[in-house]
Order: sequence, then C-alpha cells, then structure tokens
Amino acid sequence: MSVFLARRLASFVLTLLVASLVVFGALELLPGNAAQLMLGATATPEAVAALEHQLGLDRPAAARYLAWIGGLVAGHGGDSYFYGQPSFELIAERLEVTLPLALLAMALAALLALALGVFAAARHNRLGDVAVMALSQAGLAVPSFWLAILLILLFAVRLQWVGAGGFPGWREADGGGLLPGLAALALPVLSLAVVQAAILARVTRSAVLEALREDYVRTARAKGLGRRAVLWRHVLRNALLPVLTVAGLQFANLLTGTIVVENVFVLPGLGRLVFQAIANRDLPLVRDIVIVLAAAVIVLNLLVDLAAAWIDPRLRTVAR
Repeated sequence: MSVFLARRLASFVLTLLVASLVVFGALELLPGNAAQLMLGATATPEAVAALEHQLGLDRPAAARYLAWIGGLVAGHGGDSYFYGQPSFELIAERLEVTLPLALLAMALAALLALALGVFAAARHNRLGDVAVMALSQAGLAVPSFWLAILLILLFAVRLQWVGAGGFPGWREADGGGLLPGLAALALPVLSLAVVQAAILARVTRSAVLEALREDYVRTARAKGLGRRAVLWRHVLRNALLPVLTVAGLQFANLLTGTIVVENVFVLPGLGRLVFQAIANRDLPLVRDIVIVLAAAVIVLNLLVDLAAAWIDPRLRTVAR
C-alpha cells in the first residue's frame, strides 16, 4: 500500500506541475494589457509602462512563472490587480459558497444515481428500468444553466418558494444563517445534480447488471440469501469501482458547471470571481483560481484511486 500511495502522490505532484505550466502559458497568450485596462484608453504610454513595471509585467515570462510557483510552494499566491488583496484571501471567501454548492450537488447526484441505477438494474427490461433510462436520457440532454433558469421560473417566480438569486451568507450576524444559506443553494444544487445524476445512474445500472452475472451472485443465492441482500451486500460493492471512477471525472465537470450556474443565480462564489477576473484581465487572480480548481480535481481523483484500492485490494498489487 505504501508503494501504491507513493506512486499516486508522485503522479499528483507531476500533474499539478504540468497544469501550472498550461495555465500560465495559456494566460500569457491572452490578448490585452492589464495595465492599459486598469488605466483606461486615455492613459499615456509612460503611465502604462510605469504601471507595468510596478505590477512586474515587464519581467520575463520565465521569471514571473518561477516567482508564482515559489509563492504557491510558500503557501501564498499573488496579489489581485483590481481588488488589491492577496488572491488566496479572495478565493477562501468565495469557497464558502462554491465548496458547499459543489459538495452538496455531488452528494445529491451520487444518492440519486445509486438509487436509480440499482432500481433500474433490479428491474432489467421492465417498466421501472425503461422509465429510469428515459429520465436519465432527458437529464443528459438538459444543460445545467437551462435547467437553472427553468427552476427559477417555477420555484422562485411562479410558486415563490425561494428567492431567484443571491446568497445571504452563513452567519446570522450578517443577516444569513444555516437555513437561509441552504435555501439559497437549493435550486443551484438541484440544477447541477440532475445532469450529473443522469450520467452516473446509467453507469451504475451497467455496473450492477455486469456484477449480477458473476458466479459469486449465484453462490450467494444458493446459500439462501434474498435478492435484496445479494444486491446491496455483495453486488453494489463490486459495482462501485466504475461508478467511483466516473464520479471523480464528473466532479471536474461539476466545478466548471458552477461557474455558469453561480452567474445565473448571482451567487458570490468562485464562478463569479473567475468570470470577473477574466473580464478585468486580473491574471494573478485567474491563475490562482484555476490552479486551485485543478488541484481540487487532482486531489479528488487521488482520493478516488485510494477508495478504489480499498474496495478492491487487487488494484494495490497491480499498481506495484
């Protein structure tokens, strides 16, 4: 297990390094000048040059990349051009919205997918199976932002059960609280979870159907175990490996989906922050947000690998 973990950690570091190179290089190719944008179109070339020197934009790209990586290793990012604050402070503030949103959406998607996938597999080629597959196909065809708009029209405009957007905060002193915060995230979570659950439900159904054909299922039934006990105690655990793998990949799509959904619901999360940073060409803030999101996806995939190795110990032997 130690060799397996060491290899996964080395892969994590290498992937993060490659991601940092890609992020830095891509942002360097973006057109426009941050100093010119900050000073306006009427700024003189001398003023623009002075601000570029102050921001360090006149330094070679390699020097700026190494300075950025050194700051990340030391535990601090760059300073935002437009907010005048350390980028990690801004990211930490916005994570109070984005992180609960992403985790709640993923948890809801997983619960829905497991329940629907197992239900469909247990009723293979029957009415329940056909209904679940039809619903999942519809979920695949609906973009999360379009579903978000429909949910706003139904629950906020027509029924007026919740607000159409905004976030009151988690602290009662700021006029929010736990229940108001969860209520504000209910529609965004649902709009993100439905699409992910549709994909995961189909994967769960296929994995469970494949596991039901294994010899150990016949053996368990021959020993007198009921169909439900076999399904939940034996089949589901062996079917979880492909489900976990796909769920890890889905989390990346879910994080990118939050960028659009947060703008639809006017949520002060990372999605709106990165949107505003790109519009303002605030490169230090954009770089740090993207590398934090990349690190989150890589860490999640590392955890998925470890969970898969815990479920199926054979994977540790193969990894050696």
